[in-house]
Amino acid sequence: MNYEVEQKFPVGGFGPVQARLETLRARFDAGHEETDVYFSHPCRDFRETDEAFRIRQHGLSNRVTYKGPKIDTTTKTRRELEFDLPAGEAILTCWIELLEALGFGQVGCVVKRRKGFAVDWQDRTIHGTLDEIAGLGHFVELELVVDEEQVESARQAIRALAEHLELPAGERRSYLELLHDCE
Repeated sequence: MNYEVEQKFPVGGFGPVQARLETLRARFDAGHEETDVYFSHPCRDFRETDEAFRIRQHGLSNRVTYKGPKIDTTTKTRRELEFDLPAGEAILTCWIELLEALGFGQVGCVVKRRKGFAVDWQDRTIHGTLDEIAGLGHFVELELVVDEEQVESARQAIRALAEHLELPAGERRSYLELLHDCE
């Protein structure tokens, strides 16, 4: 079973952290936009159970993701199941219609401009993003996907990299939660 060990950090801008990442020889992608459409379950409240279910659109590609409850109090470590869907806007529309017909409801949309990176740190490759979230601002995310027995060492590696990058205190709430808290 895979666990996503993730921590996000609000920042005023990307300049200083990007410069620190460059000194570590981080590898950056060109950047892209993603739109995440989140859904509620017809029989349980995901806000109460601390779960998430979404469809992500990145260009023409689509993915469906379920995220289980967070398993600690400092990071966003949780079980994650993620699957590719066929590409295209029409498929996205069909999946949304299917979910709504089954009783799922749309609860929010998160639009982000993100620039991904990978950095070698403590004998691992930590993946991250520089995220500009519509309505929220700038964030840095650090992430490892690991087996259950590696969760604690992954947390420690992310914490050490965050300290090295001089990132502020982490934010445990999801972007969707942060947007709802701003309303």
